[in-house]
Amino acid sequence: MPARAHPSLARCWQLAADAAVPRSPPGAAPDSPRGSASRIIATVQTGRRWRERPAAAALGIVLDRALGEPPAQIHPVAWFGRTMTLAERAGYRDTRTAGAIHAALGAALGVGAGAALRSTTAATALATAGRSLGTAALGVAEVLDRGDLAGARARLPALVGRDPAGLGAAEIARAVVESVAENTVDAVVAPAFWAACCGAPGALGYRAVNTMDSMVGHRSARYRRYGWASARLDDVAGYVPARLTAALTAAARPSRGGAIWRAVRTQAPGHPSPNAGVAEAAFAAALGLRLGGRNSYDGRAEVRAALGDGRPARAADIPRAVRLSRDVSLLLAGLLAAAAPGSAGPAAGARR
Repeated sequence: MPARAHPSLARCWQLAADAAVPRSPPGAAPDSPRGSASRIIATVQTGRRWRERPAAAALGIVLDRALGEPPAQIHPVAWFGRTMTLAERAGYRDTRTAGAIHAALGAALGVGAGAALRSTTAATALATAGRSLGTAALGVAEVLDRGDLAGARARLPALVGRDPAGLGAAEIARAVVESVAENTVDAVVAPAFWAACCGAPGALGYRAVNTMDSMVGHRSARYRRYGWASARLDDVAGYVPARLTAALTAAARPSRGGAIWRAVRTQAPGHPSPNAGVAEAAFAAALGLRLGGRNSYDGRAEVRAALGDGRPARAADIPRAVRLSRDVSLLLAGLLAAAAPGSAGPAAGARR
């Protein structure tokens, strides 16, 4: 869901990448005493960067909120998608083994790209898509407000994989709210979580895993076996971030904390996804809505358990869901920044 990029975005990412690379003293040969000293300094700096990854991930979230994603033509995730499409064409077999090779290749490409980039801030900004998520959701709400169901259905595939044909306004609103909830995990919390834990390789490695799941992790005849490994890998990678999202949702809407806890504990297990159900249940309870119901995917119907005990979603609930997603994102950024060593003391600035 690419958004219009700010002209200074590339420069911001370049500065972040430059700041992440340790510099050896000028003229220090690799085998000289000064070269050895520079390696020791670089090792210390690496340790500091490991401890400072949460703050770098927080900055990446803020950059995404402020600047959005780069255009699709140059977005690394779009290039990754094209690469994996070619890999599928070359290696597709209707077996789990072939799918496992596909998943391993994609994960390795993501982790390798992060290792090459070396900037946790830049990688997080690339891997998160909170602003684009909100823009796409509000675009559907705007069209719904005008009563243009055909226009809303045309915009829906940018957010969800279900069949939009024949959906009424309430079903479109439900689909968008569910997508905002699920993608708050996939497009914000999870990449930032893995960035804070593993740096740039974690951020882009996760984004690669999640992208593969969206491409091949389906229950269709073609992907039931081939996409199995990608889907399970995404389930594992998103397990902790989904539950972190539920906790952040409760923190962002404390008056609904009890309802959120009950929905996550008792209703989320009825969802076919171990992670999407947690986020959707938390959002449903936080917003006082009832999500779930009948969805159609490629002509195949699924009836999903109800999530939340409120009323059905309406178009006016889409902006509410977007605000909740934004609040969760900014709360996460604040917590990550606060977790950085020395963030509350004057010495923190001296290390930057």
